[in-house]
Amino acid sequence: MTEFLQWAKNKLLVDKRLLLLYCVVYFLWGLGMNWFGTQMEIAKFTYWWQVITCYILYMVPISLLLRGFPFHKQYAYGLIAMCLLEFGGYALETSYAYPGNILESIVGQRSFGLAMALFFALYFPLGNWGVDRLYRLIFPKKVD
Repeated sequence: MTEFLQWAKNKLLVDKRLLLLYCVVYFLWGLGMNWFGTQMEIAKFTYWWQVITCYILYMVPISLLLRGFPFHKQYAYGLIAMCLLEFGGYALETSYAYPGNILESIVGQRSFGLAMALFFALYFPLGNWGVDRLYRLIFPKKVD
């Protein structure tokens, strides 16, 4: 356990600018997805501030832990994380799935949560890729 905690601590100790960029990107991404889910009547958070708890306090640290892993590992570990989040959100009723939504009509009501987890697990490899590209663009390395 000590070995894991040391590994995690090293992965989470990043440049403050990078951490801020993750928080901004994921916050805006979360607001956008919550808005889209509401507009399309697929699913939404019960409270708007859940974007902060889910996207910044939950997904940003997981993204940092998964940085540097190959796409398939980020997706696989991200899928575990998103299954827990989706299950918890619907079990605690802090997330709301619109009855008969378009996704349910495609995958069925019983598979809705799994479909959401499968989709949102892509956030980790895509988010890491996107934030890395933005970080390099905004803060290019200076060559002496």
